[in-house]
Formats: sequence, C-alpha cells, structure tokens
Amino acid sequence: MPLRFLTAGESHGPELTAILEGMPAGLPIDADFIASELARRQQAYGAGGRMKIESDTARITAGVMNGHTTGAPIALTVANKDWKNWATKDIPPLTTPRPGHADLTGAVKYGYPELRLALERASARETAARVAVGAICKQYLAVFGGRVQGYVLSIGSETAAIPDDMPYDRRFELAESNDLRCPDLEAVERMRRLVWECMQAKDTLGGVFEMVGLGLPPGLGSHVHWDRRLSTRLLAAVGSIHAIKGVEIGPAFANAARFGSEVHDEIFRDEAGNLIRHSNRSGGLEGGISTGEPIVVRAAMKPISTVLNPRQSVNLATGVPEPTTYERSDFNAVPRAVVVGEAMVAFVLADALLEKLGGDSITEQSPRFETLRRAHLDDLPMDNAPWRFGFGAA
Repeated sequence: MPLRFLTAGESHGPELTAILEGMPAGLPIDADFIASELARRQQAYGAGGRMKIESDTARITAGVMNGHTTGAPIALTVANKDWKNWATKDIPPLTTPRPGHADLTGAVKYGYPELRLALERASARETAARVAVGAICKQYLAVFGGRVQGYVLSIGSETAAIPDDMPYDRRFELAESNDLRCPDLEAVERMRRLVWECMQAKDTLGGVFEMVGLGLPPGLGSHVHWDRRLSTRLLAAVGSIHAIKGVEIGPAFANAARFGSEVHDEIFRDEAGNLIRHSNRSGGLEGGISTGEPIVVRAAMKPISTVLNPRQSVNLATGVPEPTTYERSDFNAVPRAVVVGEAMVAFVLADALLEKLGGDSITEQSPRFETLRRAHLDDLPMDNAPWRFGFGAA
C-alpha cells in the first residue's frame, strides 16, 4: 500500500488533524521525538507573534497501541491554543484580497463571499500537521539507517559559504546551534542583521534551504513511469509547501550553466568491488532512481506575503481601491520552513522505501532490506552477449 496522508483544519480553528495511511505494523513510535520536531518548527529569529502563543504537541488518537504502529491509519491532532481567542469573537469581514495570498484566487475558485474562508485553510499553520507526519516517517527511515535533516543556505541577499567537504553531520550540528538554522556561523550574523533591518522596515524576507537524505539505499524510485520517478515525487512534495516557488535536486540550476563533462558524477570501483562516486552533482538521483549517495533537495522560498506595510488592492465589496490590512505573520520563515521541508522529504523517502520493501510489518521488511541489491559488482551480473529486441515484424 502506498504511503499517503491528509490534513484537515484551519488556522484559527480548534485543531489540526492528520491521517497517515500505509505505515507498517510494529514501528516503535517516540512521542517525545514528534514533540521535538514540532518545537523545531516554531524556532526562528524573525518568527511572528503566534509562536509566542502556540506550543505545539501532537496527540495520537489511532493507529498506535502500546507504543507501536498497528498497520491501521494513524491519526494525530495538534491543538490550536489561539482558538480560544477566536471561539466567541465576531469576525470582521475581510473583503480586500492581499497580494501573494490565496485570498483572491480562492474566491475565484470557490465563490467565497468572505475572504477569510480561503485564508484559514491556506495558512501555513497547516504545516504543523505535516511536521507531525514527517516525524513518524523519520522514525521509520531510522529503523533502516536513514536520516533526513536540513539547513538554510541563504536569507535574502545573504548567502552561506559551506565548504563542499564539510560532512553533513557537522552541517546539521552547526545549523541546530543557532536560530537561523544555518551552518555558516559568520553568515548567521549577517543574516541576523538583515532580518533585523527587515523587521524595522516592516517587510519580509525569503531565502533558500536544503534538505539531505542520508543512509538511503540505491534503487528507490523508478524510471519507467513519470509519476514514480523519485525526482518527480520530491519536487512535487517540497514544492507543495507554502511560499515555495522553486525546487531543485542538487545544484541543478548551477549545473545548467556548465558543460556535461563538468556535471555528471563519474563511476569508480573500489578494492572491494563497490561502485562509487567522488562527487554528487546529481543530488543522489539518476533517471529518477536513488544512487545511494546523499539525496539533496533545495527549495526557494519567496518573502512571506503578509507585510506590515499595506499593499495596494481592491475592496471586492465596494469595488473601491484600498490598501490591505495586516494579518499577523512572520518576517522571516525560512529557518522554520526547513523543518517542514524535512518532513515532506522524509515522507517521500519513506514511501519509496516502503514501495521497495513491500510487506505489512517491520519484521517482514527488515530481512528484505538486508538483501536489497547494492551498487556492487557481485549484485550486477551481466549476460555480456549479443541479443535482439524480439518485438516481431510490424
């Protein structure tokens, strides 16, 4: 069964709900780890006022008994503490769409007579449910030695300088040591100044961040169908995150400016017969299939659409041009988006690994994992003889 999840809930409703289907039975679930992932999502310099209200925790209401998954759908809820401030409040009408949001497009799509109906569901508050789902997927990957984590590469015009030979574990460690989630500590100070200037100017910032999947075997995904390519699934999943406008596998856009001889990762054989690479410009994917190298996905996040400086718009109720009103939001959400990106990458990689292993329980899958084909000469016997397609005459 393919892994899939749904979320439900509104930004200022009572709670968010997520249902994760397809997780095999017997996976140990650490509720504290889910809580720690939700806490990571809330931590960033430049986060908005709501993060001072919410302290997210996930309550598992189905699919996990005695600390282990049962194979049934897993249901999680994340309460909105801000709900109490809205439960009995008369909501003023919102009829002037804010540029960059789903206000106007949602009204066109669904015929809403009130723009908040789009705002409530389109809000990035929904990503708390995704992070809870991703935390379970991370625990599944960890059973087989997999890991997904990320970090910030740039905020606005300030870009980190990360040496190519810096180990990923070190990048993760440095990134988690600061509230901009960046492994270049010198760049962190420049980024902090830029975020402070942005806050004083009542504006917002975007940036670029990177997620890395480590310890994943080769052979995940497929080249035989467009929608089964692992690249397709990763690009779509990360691109689904709020405010993400661009996604690449590895340094794809930089590769586009180079010659092919400068891009493709050459294949070598070590003394043990393993087929290895000395570079990973492919981002760990060739032909939509994992190579066994780190899987690297980058995302470009636009500046948050809600800015304190009003933007020009039109009141749909009166037809009169007027400036937008401010809804509480972040100044800089890039470090928080890293955690959401990790969740989506972990979900896709968990789905791909489940697809590869089959079976309904961890006890079934564990021995199958040990027998997976690897990039080793012994696992790749070749006929080395002429042959014909044999389709027959037309």
